[in-house]
Amino acid sequence: MIRIFHNTSYDFIKWWRHAAVATVVFIMLGVGSYVFRGGVNYSIEFTSGTLMQVRFTKPVDDGELRAALDAGGVDGAEIQRFGDATEYTIRAQNRAEGAAVSDSASTSAVATAIRAALDAKYGAGSYTAERTEVVGPRVGAELRTGAAIAMVLASFVTLVYLAFRFEWRFGLAAVISTAHDVLITLAFIKLFHIEVSLVVVGAILTLLGYSGNDTIIIFDRVRENLRKGRKQPLYDTLNESINETLPRSVLTHTTTMAATLALLLFAGEVLRPFAVVMTFGIFVATFSSIYVASPVLLWIERKFPRAVSDKAQVSRQAALAESAKERPARPAPSGAAPRRATTR
Repeated sequence: MIRIFHNTSYDFIKWWRHAAVATVVFIMLGVGSYVFRGGVNYSIEFTSGTLMQVRFTKPVDDGELRAALDAGGVDGAEIQRFGDATEYTIRAQNRAEGAAVSDSASTSAVATAIRAALDAKYGAGSYTAERTEVVGPRVGAELRTGAAIAMVLASFVTLVYLAFRFEWRFGLAAVISTAHDVLITLAFIKLFHIEVSLVVVGAILTLLGYSGNDTIIIFDRVRENLRKGRKQPLYDTLNESINETLPRSVLTHTTTMAATLALLLFAGEVLRPFAVVMTFGIFVATFSSIYVASPVLLWIERKFPRAVSDKAQVSRQAALAESAKERPARPAPSGAAPRRATTR
C-alpha cells in the first residue's frame, strides 16, 4: 500500500504571518472591487426578471444580437455567450419592478418580447429556447430573504455544535477560521464577478460545513496529543498534529477536488458556479485549517493560558492511566522474578 506524506515533520506554523498578510490583501481586493466596481452580481432569482438560454442554428455576432434586442424594446439586456458562438443566455430586468402590478404577468411579457426580437432578426426557426426562467419581484425578494436566513441559521448551528464539541479556546479558533473562509470566498465571488444565485448560496453553505469539519479533525488530534501529557510546547504539538493528519487531509481534499473539477468541466452552465465556488472553497478550507485555525489557537492559548489544575491537566492524567490499563501485560520469562510495575 502506498503511503503518502507519512511521518512528515513540516513546520507549518512558522508561515502564519505570510498567511495573514495574504488573507488581508485578498479581502481588501474584494472590498476594493465592491467599492469601485459596484455591488454583487445577483442572479435573476434575487433581482426578478427573465433569463432565456437560446441555441442558434449558426453562429451569431454579439453586437447584432444586442442591437436586435434593443430594436425589439428589450433595453439593457445582458447577453452572455458560453461554449461556442451559437449558445447564449439573455437576461432582461423587469421594467415594472417595484410597481404594484408588477409580477409574473409583466415578467412573462419580457420573455415574449425577447422571442419577438429574435424572430424579427433571425427568423422563428433559427434558434431554440432551451431554458426560460421568469421570476417576479415578490418571489425574488422572498428568495433573497430565505437565502440570508439559511446562511445565518447554518452559521448559528455551527457555532452551537463547536461550543458543545470543544472547549471555548478550540471553538473560538474554529469559528474564526470558518468566518475567514466565508469572507475569502465572498471576496473571490466579487473579484471574479460570479453571479450570486441559489446555487452559489448552496455552495457557500456546503463550504461552511466542509471547512468546519476539516478544522475539527485537526483540533481533535491536537486534543488527543495534549492528553498524552508530552512535555513539549503547544507550537510543536500543533505542528505534530497537522503532520499526523496530513495524509488523511491530502486524500480527502484530492478526491473532493476531483469531484468538483468534474462538475466544473462537464456539468454545464447551471452547476458551473457551484463547482467554481467549491473548487476555490476546498483550497481555502485546507489553507485555513493549517495556517489560520492553528495559529489562532496558539495565540489564544498564550493570551489566556490554562490554569495548572484545570480540566485539561486532569484529562492528561486520566489518559495516561487508561493507556496503562490497555497496555498488554508481557509474560514473565520462566525462572525469572516478576518485573515490578513502573509508573511514569
